[in-house]
Amino acid sequence: MAGSPTARRRRLSIELKKLREQNDFTCAQVGAALDWSGSKVNRMETGSGRVQPSDIDALCRFYGTGDELREFLKSLARQAKVRGWWQEHGSGIPAWFNIYIGLEQDASTFRQYQCELIPGLMQTPEYASELHTVGAHMPAPDIERAVRVRMERQAMLSGPDAPEAWFIVNEGALRKVVGDRGLMREQLERVLDSARLPAVTLQVLPFDSGTCPVTGSFTMLGFPAPEDPDLVYRDGITDAVYLEGEHHVREYTRAFDGLRAAALSPRRSTRLIETVLKEYAK
Repeated sequence: MAGSPTARRRRLSIELKKLREQNDFTCAQVGAALDWSGSKVNRMETGSGRVQPSDIDALCRFYGTGDELREFLKSLARQAKVRGWWQEHGSGIPAWFNIYIGLEQDASTFRQYQCELIPGLMQTPEYASELHTVGAHMPAPDIERAVRVRMERQAMLSGPDAPEAWFIVNEGALRKVVGDRGLMREQLERVLDSARLPAVTLQVLPFDSGTCPVTGSFTMLGFPAPEDPDLVYRDGITDAVYLEGEHHVREYTRAFDGLRAAALSPRRSTRLIETVLKEYAK
């Protein structure tokens, strides 16, 4: 069963939509039969509305499902209400990013391209704090909470169930001075430490790699259960986009593979980072 509350909610919505489609009903038809609105059924299937165990009972009676499936769905509904550890930090974490963290915690594969900044899962507290202070316009207590959550998220790369993580970082992110040169020295040392973790592969896309048909950073998450499809995540200043369709995942996979081919090998990437690190030490 999916691990985080967010992943359970996503799995529940997938299963509910699958049940309706297998029985060849529309959301409006299901809603009319149960004296609900069609929009309520749609919200349950998109994960945007809370699903009560009593709702599961009603749906399973209508669809004629067996007891085992009904109990599994009710268990998902109950466990989806549990708060994740990151939600205890309150206002430091935007609601739209809460969703991403929950999915990230359950991922078995993690692929990320960063064109402007050091990946969040490799950032030092000082680097992350500087980014939030300059760009987020958040009160100091919220910045502290946001940085704390980012640091706690990094444990996923070194835990016993660490996902297979592959990072591609543009050379510009290594050379962009965030804070001062001393901060960047510590940051690049952290990047090298992260790259040595068994589950992590790191490549640098050098300035002379040629033209790559990709605009903006993105993350791809894969999940252990075949019923949970891969997704693409892209964030902005005030919101985020989640792309789950087969077409989106295929095209972003193709883009990532192209970046991986154009980037330096992990060994040569490490050498380049060490070279930049020496430049910051001058």
